Amino acid sequence: MRKIEFPSKDSPLREDVSLLGNLVGEMLREQGGDALFRTVEKARQAAIVRRESGREEELESLVDSLSPDQSTWLVRAFAAYFQVANLAQKVHRIRRGREYLRRAHEAQPDSLEDFLLRLRQQGSSLEQIRELLDRMLIEPVFTAHPTESTRRSILEKEQRIARRLLERLNPSMTPPEEQACLARIRSEITAAWQTEEFPAMRPLVRDEREHVLFYLTDILYRIVPAFYERLEEALVRAFGDPAGTIQAPPILRFASWVGGDMDGNPNVTQATIRESLADHRDQLLRLYRREVKDLSRHLSQSLSRVGVSPQMLDRIEEYERILPEKAEALPERHRNMPYRRLLRFMAARLEASSLDDPSRGYSDSQEFCRDLRMIAHSLEFNKGAQAGLFQVRRTLRRAQTFGFHLAALDVRQDALVHRSALAGLLREAQWLSLDPQERTQRLRDLSDSPSAFSQPDQEAGQTLDVFRAIADCRRLYGEQAVGAFIVSMTQGADDVLSVLQLARLAGLEQDGCIPLDVAPLLETVPDLQAAPAIFRDLMSDPTYRAHLEKRGKRQMVMVG
Repeated sequence: MRKIEFPSKDSPLREDVSLLGNLVGEMLREQGGDALFRTVEKARQAAIVRRESGREEELESLVDSLSPDQSTWLVRAFAAYFQVANLAQKVHRIRRGREYLRRAHEAQPDSLEDFLLRLRQQGSSLEQIRELLDRMLIEPVFTAHPTESTRRSILEKEQRIARRLLERLNPSMTPPEEQACLARIRSEITAAWQTEEFPAMRPLVRDEREHVLFYLTDILYRIVPAFYERLEEALVRAFGDPAGTIQAPPILRFASWVGGDMDGNPNVTQATIRESLADHRDQLLRLYRREVKDLSRHLSQSLSRVGVSPQMLDRIEEYERILPEKAEALPERHRNMPYRRLLRFMAARLEASSLDDPSRGYSDSQEFCRDLRMIAHSLEFNKGAQAGLFQVRRTLRRAQTFGFHLAALDVRQDALVHRSALAGLLREAQWLSLDPQERTQRLRDLSDSPSAFSQPDQEAGQTLDVFRAIADCRRLYGEQAVGAFIVSMTQGADDVLSVLQLARLAGLEQDGCIPLDVAPLLETVPDLQAAPAIFRDLMSDPTYRAHLEKRGKRQMVMVG
């Protein structure tokens, strides 16, 4: 018999899993009756026997005896158990991280501090680390999986359970508080059981987008500043006081395929590209407005008590001219509070940005960051380092990370769609049957011949509309709003050059450059084997080399 040993450090995790398992068991008995509870317990015991002894007969016999409805209830029951067990594991990671933070002499394995200590031990200098951070970029990407979209209400319930588990880490919690905490957890578990995890109808792009936005707005938005703070603290712990002068540059940003992954999904079109990026910005500006209003309540300093920078006073006067009705509505008692006044104007400008009012709103996120830096500078040099600077810097970190677009939208389409569009535009039925090298040469010859292309048919028009949507969204939401253009099933250099040609025909070209990073996706063994030849052809093309020069000499390649 195989016996599983658990290290002592995981004892609190086992206790949490046992506690939550009991709560799930009580819920199953209440909601599904004793029969369901007994079936679940039998399956659990049979699974343990299978794991520890290898005997499968008991579990197989039980599963074979169940009706389809009973099987569904059994799967749901175990899903409920695994969900709370996973939450307990996440909370345990937080618990373990806190334990290491209490030990000033020991870094948690694989933490930022541990990584930096190992670099120092291997001979890296602080200046080398600074240079490394300056060229580093970390970009997690949410890819599109429509069938995995969980209702936001379920995700929020799981988040509240995790928060209650974190509350239980407080050693001063009283027995009544403990009971109230467990009652809240039981309530969330029961409500989740009574809620469909997935809508009965086919999931829409907006359902999937809501799933991704939960993680972006409710989790990542909150923790980004803390990530940078931990990084800067780890630098000091690894390299000493000299590292305290380093302010980590923006190295984090996020991207999503949801709303832009057209490959095989007819529901994703130029319209979903526009809708997704509009939704991204709307959600983000709402978060910024709320945060700026919170700052205005916190930064209540009066000019009679402390000075502020002259530049900030000039900015307030400028905004009084741009937003006279907001200046008029400002209560008299706030007129001697410069930070509050400026932040109220900033909130108004953010609101105007969400309404696409260019005369009153921010032109881009850089302008918003400029105002935040001005406030931070004024606080820093006017005795405000302990009177709000921390909160302002957190807001600035978020603005530097998320811009006005939240997450870049990557666009993906099958190479065959582009070939078909070009075949229609060139009125050449044999285009699809040409060898990739022949198509590559033809595209080189056609690059300066717009007259060779006819009016688009419906299929080509829809493809060109995608590039027009990209151009419009870049203009509305900023250059970083649209990420890579990914070409699935790339088989030749022509599949990359086709994207640039279609973008040019759609009017995406700016100052002689197509502002788009084209990423070939190699998905089959023959395509991988052909990769060296594909990239030799690409890099030998003068037009494409010039394109890369203007895109920072960076070529993204994806392997599937």
